[in-house]
Amino acid sequence: MKQFIRVMKALSDPNRVRLIKLLGCKELCVCELQDLIGLAQSTVSKHLKVLEEAGLVDYRKEGSWFIYRLSDGEESEYAAVMLKNLQGWLDEEPQLQKMMTRLSQVDRERICAA
Repeated sequence: MKQFIRVMKALSDPNRVRLIKLLGCKELCVCELQDLIGLAQSTVSKHLKVLEEAGLVDYRKEGSWFIYRLSDGEESEYAAVMLKNLQGWLDEEPQLQKMMTRLSQVDRERICAA
């Protein structure tokens, strides 16, 4: 029950759902996510920590960057099911559409160097 509640709570915040949808397109660093979603770096990092603890995202370190991606779902069957379902949900949401449009223009080298 604990793992189920953790996944549901993680997905109860609209910004965390937006992060999941963005990461469903490609791996992104915190700076890129911050630029796309328009939140402070510390806020994005806190959201990512909640998603990580729920088994929804993983990360790897690449130099000084932490690169986030969707989890493979091995840690939690609940996370795996929700990630699979979220692939087809909310694609028509206007704010998400704007972020997805900007996704191809995000440049890690430019953003993180600023």
